[in-house]
Amino acid sequence: MRVFIFIVSFFQLILLSAQNVTQTIRGQITDEASKSSLPGATIMLLNDSLPLGAITDLNGEFTLSKVPLGRQTIKVTYMGYEQQIIPNIIVTAGKEVIINVTLVEKVNNIDEVEVVYDRSKDKTVTNNDMTTVSARSFNIEDTKKYAGALGDPSRMAANFAGVVAGNDSRNDIVVRGNSPNGMLWQLEGLNIYNPNHFGSFNSTGGPVSMLNNNTLDKSDFLTSAFPAQYGNATAGVFDLRLRDGNNQKHEFLAQMGFNGIEVGAEGPFSKKSKASYLINYRYSTLGLFQAMGINFGTGNATPNYQDINFKISIPTKKNNGKFMLFGIGGNSTIDLLGTQVDTNSVDFYGDPKQNAYPRFKMGTIGASYQQNIGAKTFLKFTLGATAQQQNYTTDSIVYNGVNDLLIPSSEAKFFNAKYSGIFNLTHKFNSRNTLTIGGNTDYIMFDYFNKIIYGGVTDYVYVDSKNNTMLSQVYSQFKHRFNTKLSANLGVHFQHLSLNNTMAVEPRAGLKWSLNSKSSINAGYGIHNQTQTIYNYFLQTKTDQGITYSNKNMGFTQSQHFVIGYENNLTENTRVKLESYYQLLNNIPVNSFSSSFSAINDGTSFVPSQALNLVNNGTGTNYGLELTLERFFNKGFYYLITGSLFDSKYKGSDGIERNTGFNTKYAANLLVGKEFKLGKKGNVLAFNFKATSVGGKYLTPLDLEKSKLAGMAVYDESKAFSERQPDYFRMDAKIAYRKELKKSTLEFAIDFQNVTNHKNVFLQGYNARNNTISTEYQQGFFPVPMFKFTF
Repeated sequence: MRVFIFIVSFFQLILLSAQNVTQTIRGQITDEASKSSLPGATIMLLNDSLPLGAITDLNGEFTLSKVPLGRQTIKVTYMGYEQQIIPNIIVTAGKEVIINVTLVEKVNNIDEVEVVYDRSKDKTVTNNDMTTVSARSFNIEDTKKYAGALGDPSRMAANFAGVVAGNDSRNDIVVRGNSPNGMLWQLEGLNIYNPNHFGSFNSTGGPVSMLNNNTLDKSDFLTSAFPAQYGNATAGVFDLRLRDGNNQKHEFLAQMGFNGIEVGAEGPFSKKSKASYLINYRYSTLGLFQAMGINFGTGNATPNYQDINFKISIPTKKNNGKFMLFGIGGNSTIDLLGTQVDTNSVDFYGDPKQNAYPRFKMGTIGASYQQNIGAKTFLKFTLGATAQQQNYTTDSIVYNGVNDLLIPSSEAKFFNAKYSGIFNLTHKFNSRNTLTIGGNTDYIMFDYFNKIIYGGVTDYVYVDSKNNTMLSQVYSQFKHRFNTKLSANLGVHFQHLSLNNTMAVEPRAGLKWSLNSKSSINAGYGIHNQTQTIYNYFLQTKTDQGITYSNKNMGFTQSQHFVIGYENNLTENTRVKLESYYQLLNNIPVNSFSSSFSAINDGTSFVPSQALNLVNNGTGTNYGLELTLERFFNKGFYYLITGSLFDSKYKGSDGIERNTGFNTKYAANLLVGKEFKLGKKGNVLAFNFKATSVGGKYLTPLDLEKSKLAGMAVYDESKAFSERQPDYFRMDAKIAYRKELKKSTLEFAIDFQNVTNHKNVFLQGYNARNNTISTEYQQGFFPVPMFKFTF
């Protein structure tokens, strides 16, 4: 009876939405380069029916009260600065809107003609003002609206030109033909480990992200020739920011979806303080989906995970100073029991011949302090720690004619920890010249153990090492704006690994030339180096003379990036972008003897490479052409069309040029969405659609005869990555509804993944039961509901 009363009361609350509900937009206006506040800036709400305005105070802060619900646009102006127009701000009853805007100082002389350009309408405008090519910003709304994204930054980024999803079961991404292992993850400037549940320590992705999109602020995604600030990466960068909590009002949320059941809270520490907190906790819901009969690729096994995201912000009274404490963390477990594997259903991880018990943990915590030194200089210090742990044991299942026997077959324990210190200083000399310098030192501790057990008795140990090393990086970058049309960025990055005293100096450069108020040409160049996975340095060989480490002297892998692009704002809300690139990879680890192996293909599987006797003699190339045609959300409608044509090749120590494991040749995406207003109370019904087509990957063929003799899969490495899979195709659709109440907002959405139930090849393996080559397919039709309540 009580449950019935609760349900009735809940729906009465939904129906009793108030008339003329409004909300508040607040924020701060600062200088883009120096981060100093801009008092006296004007903020106008561009709403014909209700014009509203505000002026920033001495701290550059503003408040717009009684703003109607729905999508709104504001214009920000300040004497001597380029104006900004920020469109499509979603205003809801359940949450205040806090938006921080940076303005760029004008450089035009009195006799020059000013080029009017609304930077905020171009999503290539990033938080990092040193980017000129292959960069784009994204926000919470982008991770929510795209069909199939599931609130995940990586799955969202797979819609962009030059980016391909690794497979349906995980969110690893391939950027311009590079291994996912070449990605760099940054959180508030801190280099972090893989922020994904079930993310193996040698990878950069996983099935479910630990990053909660409800806590993310505007962030950057870079795919090539990135500025000197970023190091130890060859493929791309996720530069993530967490938003500050509301420092004037307590707000809460409850949500349930694919990523879990979650609760969140934010607000001020006190009425007199401007300090704020933001925290979200999430627990797995996949067990519930399984009970509904939905298979998401783990067969009968149930994944369990939980995570937390938080940020505390404490501003100082002077110099726009602020202390921040932030972090993310989570753990994940699953028992993959071979006796429960259903060979007739999709199971990406289970093996009917063994039991496996993976356990994962990852955590990051950081503290930073930032402040302005005068009106021209911005300073930031960050201290942090990030760690990951993976334990993995397996038992072979052997039938003795009566029952199944469990025989230990492998044991692996991996632990990494980084303790980091980061320093950044930006000085704005004038409207034309800005200099940024900084450094980052990571003290890395690790403890690796990995062995296989033959017949439950004999051990073969791949690695058994507990040690530490240090990776140090420093950089400098300078931006000069010749005039309103031409600007250049120059930089240099240096990094040093103490493990084997390896170092690299990396020049970076970027140029942007605005042909007119609508179009521009951009170019970029950079040398980028990356250490090998620490695990691979310590792979061991046991001899009569003792243990040797044949990989310990490996150097960095190097990649040179060349990029040129053209952009044109066809209309106020439509943009076309063309970008071509060439990447020359050198010093890739390959075998010292003749073979097809190359570390360039690490990341094609979930397990670390066990290759020994590696030397930096391998090479590779990536080149391609990309197209983006985008209509930004306007009048309830948006679309995004992206296409990539590319080629990705490598040479192993045998000198033969082959396709890499990531060479799909092409990728194309079509995303479209329409939003309908329901009545005058801000209620919205939205439809989103996505279609993706990707070329088939190249695989190494199985040697069936040798597999039969060995009783396990044996591949013909002489024909590495020579057989191409069928092309990949998938369509997703999403329906979303938002209901505005008096002081809260109710949202419901359902994401229909692979609506045509198209069979895309996942992998080919060896079936020891009937001595045949088996084919496993990726995720079939998969509906994902989401419910969210903010108040």
